[in-house]
Amino acid sequence: MDTENGKTPAFDSFIEEMKWRGFFEQCTDEKSLTELLAGETTTGYIGFDPTADSLHVGSLLPIMGLVHLQNHGHKPIAIVGGATAMVGDPSGRTELRNMMTLETIDKNLEGIKEQLSRFIRFGTGASDGMMLNNADWLKDHLYLEFLRDVGRYFSVNQMLTRDSVKSRMETGLSFIEFNYMILQAYDFMVLNRDHGCRLQMGGNDQWGNICSGIDLCRRVNQAEVFGLTFPLMMTASGVKMGKSAEGAVWLDAARTSPYDFYQYWVNVDDRDVSRFLRLYTLMPPTEIEKLEKLQGAEIREAKKVLAREVTTLVHGKGEAAAAEKAAKALFSGGGDDSTVPSSERPAADFGGAGLSLLDALTDAGLMKSKGEARRMIRQKAVRVGGEVIEDETLQLTGEHIQDGKITLQVGKKRHHHILVAS
Repeated sequence: MDTENGKTPAFDSFIEEMKWRGFFEQCTDEKSLTELLAGETTTGYIGFDPTADSLHVGSLLPIMGLVHLQNHGHKPIAIVGGATAMVGDPSGRTELRNMMTLETIDKNLEGIKEQLSRFIRFGTGASDGMMLNNADWLKDHLYLEFLRDVGRYFSVNQMLTRDSVKSRMETGLSFIEFNYMILQAYDFMVLNRDHGCRLQMGGNDQWGNICSGIDLCRRVNQAEVFGLTFPLMMTASGVKMGKSAEGAVWLDAARTSPYDFYQYWVNVDDRDVSRFLRLYTLMPPTEIEKLEKLQGAEIREAKKVLAREVTTLVHGKGEAAAAEKAAKALFSGGGDDSTVPSSERPAADFGGAGLSLLDALTDAGLMKSKGEARRMIRQKAVRVGGEVIEDETLQLTGEHIQDGKITLQVGKKRHHHILVAS
């Protein structure tokens, strides 16, 4: 299928690509949805809550879902929840979200709109995307009117069976959160009625909310619509996607610099590289499959490709190239690293059993004590040659020497080179 933006997907269908790349978790009616997508330009949407003025890496998965939908010639809608942000989605939460003021929500909306525009082509063409705010159709509703016209279609018994509600029953679910499901379902109904939207996508924790929207579209609009969910992303080490030792990894360069963003991807677990290449890049399958065959130390090259591709998508080619150049200078001796503090040690120190990392960190002045060094290693804040270190007993040996030096890093800004004298 040739799309309007000139790209020809490597897959025959959107569903086929979703499955190969690892996006496909659940679908309400896969056969009928596949037929719909094959027969006409289909409109699909995903919602984003403006809980901050920037999205983070955890939002990249749904963003990429919309990108692939558009690349297959379909029309994506990104909903920014200006109204539902005042309520708070309980899905995947164990506590009540903080309530935000209208001023804060408006500020957050502006930042998110700018970020989404980097990924999705907006315009008036058949497959051009739309960006909408659900406050436009929710904020002026009167409470009694909404209860009468919309609430009557919802069964409390059925709502209590939804995972997003059940998971919160033990810790407590506020009435305002309980209503979130109805509001999200109403979004789908409005989008179907006013924009012909036939598909809602989201994380698998949204399955119950999506199904409620499908029911409401059927009851009110007499329309057949569909739902598709993505897996909830955790790293191989069990950490929620988008979290690092320093906190959330943001898409806003002012919150997470392009260099630190690049480093986040370079330092992912070896076990995550293959699926991250599929999920977070637009690389064709043949190129990804070549990288998936790399083993041992060669996996580092696949990580560099991953980091470059994702940083390019989020920050552009220029910032990605600058981040790659800075990393090369610090870790591989491929640039001007004269400003990095350094010390010299004889090669003999790294023969045999090698040199204790704890000793190296303290001798270099990066740590005041071995106890502090151990704490930083436990927090995954120490890197050797760009790799996150989790072993407090690590010995530095010849295999850690690159271009005549060993690069040490603590946190985001503290660097040191051990120059190895021959």
